[in-house]
Amino acid sequence: MSHGHRHDDGHHHHHHHGSGDASSLPPALDMSVPDEELTPSQLSRRSMLRRTGLLGAGLAAGSVLGGAGQAAAAVPASAAHHDERSGGYLWLAGDHHIHTQYSSDAKYRVIDQVRQANAHGLDWMVITDHGSDTHAKIGVEKVNPDIVEARDRIDDTLVFQGLEWNIPAAEHGTVFVHPGKNEVAVLKEFENSFDGSVKKASAGTPANEALAIAGVNFLAEQVQRRRVKDVLFLANHPARKGIDSPHEIRAWRDAQPTIAVGMEGAPGHQAGGFPAPNGAGSARGIYDNSPGADSFAGYPLESYRTWGGFDWMTATVGGLWDSLLAEGKPWWITANSDSHNVYADSAVRGPNSDFAGNGRYNDPVYGGGLNLGDTDFWPGQYSRTHVGAASFSYKAVMDGIRAGRVWVDHGGLISGLDAQLRSGSRGVTLGGALTVRRGSRVDLVVEISLANGPNWAQFVPALARVDVIQGDVTGPVSDRDALATPDTKVVTSFEVNKSSGRVRLTYSLGQVDKPCYVRLRGTDGNRTAVGLRGASVDPAGPAMDVVGDADPWKDLWFYSNPMWVLPA
Repeated sequence: MSHGHRHDDGHHHHHHHGSGDASSLPPALDMSVPDEELTPSQLSRRSMLRRTGLLGAGLAAGSVLGGAGQAAAAVPASAAHHDERSGGYLWLAGDHHIHTQYSSDAKYRVIDQVRQANAHGLDWMVITDHGSDTHAKIGVEKVNPDIVEARDRIDDTLVFQGLEWNIPAAEHGTVFVHPGKNEVAVLKEFENSFDGSVKKASAGTPANEALAIAGVNFLAEQVQRRRVKDVLFLANHPARKGIDSPHEIRAWRDAQPTIAVGMEGAPGHQAGGFPAPNGAGSARGIYDNSPGADSFAGYPLESYRTWGGFDWMTATVGGLWDSLLAEGKPWWITANSDSHNVYADSAVRGPNSDFAGNGRYNDPVYGGGLNLGDTDFWPGQYSRTHVGAASFSYKAVMDGIRAGRVWVDHGGLISGLDAQLRSGSRGVTLGGALTVRRGSRVDLVVEISLANGPNWAQFVPALARVDVIQGDVTGPVSDRDALATPDTKVVTSFEVNKSSGRVRLTYSLGQVDKPCYVRLRGTDGNRTAVGLRGASVDPAGPAMDVVGDADPWKDLWFYSNPMWVLPA
């Protein structure tokens, strides 16, 4: 599909490329299109992807794994090196948490965020303006033409419409739908019926918790009725205020496990950690809170801070995320920008804006100075969520997220990750479950593409260590507020003694006779500390970020989603 494509038939938003299953790659990613046939902007994008290691050697963002794309399907390990044109996965980088001038605390146009995401190497993104009375009344409709136009103007980045849901009785969440003729109608009805702010349902009461479940059930019904092709919900910055209790997270997941699929493992607002006077002097993620009236009493004070930029629920080995995984039920992590107002940018809101009346701020203008007190990065500038997709399409991205084929990184720490569990000639990748005969030997095989060029802070990050985290699957918990599991720990660590190219790591799980899972974590090694559950569980995990002094570029990590082994 050529750049500059326009639709003039009045049906543009659901005919955009990628709305089906078998859409072709955009020219910049399609290596069968020679450089000389690309437009200047396409060639620039291809060059940037090559430079950052996201394209090259016939692979998009590292190796891809062939297979049917089902979370529980075992696929031949020999398919591990198929390229993107032979049935394997494209690893597409994206961001599901981005704000525009249609949010009361943001300012950029949709096209500004889409252009920046595209320039920073993202393949997909979700516009998620805040749920509110104004947004529910007019904003959700008004933003749609801007999204539709951006889809046409920037046609090698998939642009979803979503919103940031004020979850009744809890924090915020991303809700987004597959593009189509009902995308606005479904989001508008959902927001007016189930948003905690609109419905005055923020307090942590059983009735409000039930309203959240009703909202998730409503989303599932819209897919069942075929009003929209697909919808997903992910919890945002879950530990920030302590109001997403463990039982609420389990309730969302269990009510609709194909809709409520995960949470931000790392929040946005990472630039909040830059020290003053050259930064906000706040906290990474703006995680600088204390317990409040609706906070879950079981959360420790440490949970209100980020750890190596990641949410406490994710960063604590053997903690809340692991307690969810130990139940044997999927719950995936992502990493996002939450981009509202970008650090060191020079834009300000358009003058004479009437947000309450118009549902938006006027277009931003040059402000004359650098906004050093702002806390955000552009989409893709720092945080990336990499999704294994069967094709370059909206459906394939949503399917990949639902299947857990996801790894996340900060600061371009690595450029590709191919992780598999193998037994004999069979294997699964991230999010997969490998069924084996009891007592079978299972190996973890990991290939990492290291950074091969400068990141957006103009240095080449160096991966120092990769940790393998393993835990037993012990089944559903009797205590729905369980926030720890005793059988998960770092089982081995690999020191990385290379600065470029690829690293291959293998770890044997031995002869597996009970269900278990493994996940990966990597670090630049700049800041580590003994994990909260002790040195025998996590001898060198992320350190708690210091409020007022946490330069995000000096503390980089990547995390993968888990893979399971299920002995039969």
